[in-house]
Amino acid sequence: MEQEIKGFLDYLSLEKGFSGNTIAAYSNDLRQLAEFVRAKVAEQGLPAEWSSVDRSLLLSYVLSLKSAEEKGYAPATLARKVAAMRRFFRFLVDEGTVEESPAKEVSSGRVGKPLPKAISVAEVEELLRQPTKRSTPEARRDAAMLELLYATGVRVTELVSLDLGDVNLSADYPHIRCLRKGSKEQLIPIHEHAVKAVRLYLDQGRPRLARYKEEQALFLNRRGERLTRQGFWLILKAYAKEAKIEAAITPHTLRHSIATHLLNSGRMNLRELQEFLGHANISTTQVYTHLTSEHLRQVYDKSHPRAE
Repeated sequence: MEQEIKGFLDYLSLEKGFSGNTIAAYSNDLRQLAEFVRAKVAEQGLPAEWSSVDRSLLLSYVLSLKSAEEKGYAPATLARKVAAMRRFFRFLVDEGTVEESPAKEVSSGRVGKPLPKAISVAEVEELLRQPTKRSTPEARRDAAMLELLYATGVRVTELVSLDLGDVNLSADYPHIRCLRKGSKEQLIPIHEHAVKAVRLYLDQGRPRLARYKEEQALFLNRRGERLTRQGFWLILKAYAKEAKIEAAITPHTLRHSIATHLLNSGRMNLRELQEFLGHANISTTQVYTHLTSEHLRQVYDKSHPRAE
């Protein structure tokens, strides 16, 4: 059973280009499923194989997830686990491991999609002001990270994955080169506020944090190594507290906020925002639309709150 899971995870990584975080989530979900299946088929005297699984067994698994209140599964988490199960069995059908998917009619129930949480432009401004009160290397780094995150709307994983060569601060078209979901490379423009913050960090912050000449990561921790997502989250929470922002803030908050602010400005439509955020689709029913880098730069310059 483990061999099939590994083959599926390799397929998601190598052929579908899923991120490491998504692969890890699928891995945990499917190994939890495998543990349940092994126990149940053993009770029935059946071999511990995926071909031994039927719809009834999978319904029992979903019920066990729903009743496991001590695990604290949110509806969205339950939906993800069931989605992983359904996709895995489709893979097994394609591979010829099972003849028909026992999961195709198994559902977790309807899950309402939570609205993105955003903070106001004024709150963002106050948040971005906090690291500028200090002149330490860490503060220079933090100012650059916050400005860049709000300037580009990138995911935090994309932000901490940036290398020195991914940043271009040239006057004609300052931008970052970002590897987005699905291994799609995108050039994202950045406004002058972000350019100044990143340049200040590169001049006065990073040289004092760098310990290893071979380290190419743009943002470094105190050990001279690439800053992690978890490290950035702690930094963000500290500045949010200093800014007296009452709303719960995560690294995704600034991404949601700039998306909301750009859309509310009325000068960037959904399809343009789709490209800016690196989404594959506007929704399940809308067609993916490309924008040229030049068009995106022009729209960005007209609509970003800090590009004026």
